[in-house]
Amino acid sequence: MSKDLVTVESGVVTTIRLNNPPLNLVSLEVTKALGEALTRIESDDEVRAVILAGTGDRAFCAGSDVKEFPSLYGRVAEGKLTTENAAYNRFAELPLPTIAAIEGDALGGGLELALCCDLRVASSTALLGLPEVRLGVMPGSGGTQRLPRLIGLARAKELILLGEFIDAETALRFGLVNRVVPRGRAELVARELAETLASRGPVAVREAKGVLNTTLDGLLETGQIQELEASKRVFTSEDMLEGAAAFVEKRSAKFRNR
Repeated sequence: MSKDLVTVESGVVTTIRLNNPPLNLVSLEVTKALGEALTRIESDDEVRAVILAGTGDRAFCAGSDVKEFPSLYGRVAEGKLTTENAAYNRFAELPLPTIAAIEGDALGGGLELALCCDLRVASSTALLGLPEVRLGVMPGSGGTQRLPRLIGLARAKELILLGEFIDAETALRFGLVNRVVPRGRAELVARELAETLASRGPVAVREAKGVLNTTLDGLLETGQIQELEASKRVFTSEDMLEGAAAFVEKRSAKFRNR
C-alpha cells in the first residue's frame, strides 16, 4: 500500500520517514503517501514538533523517480506537479515546527521537500543540490521560490542554473542548512532540536512560525500588524500565564497547548 512508502512514528515529537530506499525517490505514490501522513499529523493534537527523515544513510531523498518522466511528457502538471506541490505546501504550512534530518544526499525534489521544513540538519557527508537542468528540466515543486527566499537570489541562481551539488559545509555557509553534524547523527541531532522546540510554549511557537512565514511576502508594516495580532492571541493563552509563572518560580514550564 502507498502508506508503507511513508511511515509515521507518532509522539510529542513525530517522525515522518520516507521509506523508499535506497534513494527514497519521490514518485507519485510517495507523494500520495506523504499526504496521508500529513492528514494523520494534522488531526493529532499531541504533536509538538515534526522530524522529516529518510530510510538508510545513502540519501535523505535523491529527488524524483526519473523513470516516470517519459509518461509525464506534455502532462507534468496534472500527472505530477499539482499533486506534489499540494503535498509540499501542506507540509510547509503545518503550524508545528518541522526539522529535516538530512542523512545522505538531498537532491532535486528531495531538497525541495527539505526546504519546506523550518530547520535543516545535515550530515557532514551529505550533498545538496537542484540538478534538474542536467536532465533538461527545472525545479517544479517550490525550488525556484523557496530557495531564493532562504539563501538569496544570487546563490539560488548559482545552484539552480548550474545544477551543481554542494557539500554540507558549503550549504551551512550559504544558510541552506542550520547544523552540520558527523555522519550518522543527523536524525539524533534533529530529535534533540525537536525536543527543545516541543518544550517551548506551543501557542507561541505556532503563532511565531505563522508570522515568520509571511515575513518576505509583503510590506514591513503588514508583517508588523500580523505580528501584533499574533502576539495578542498568544497573550490570551493559558500557556503564556504558565510560562510567566514558571519563570518567576524558577521551574520548568508545563505547557498545555491552550
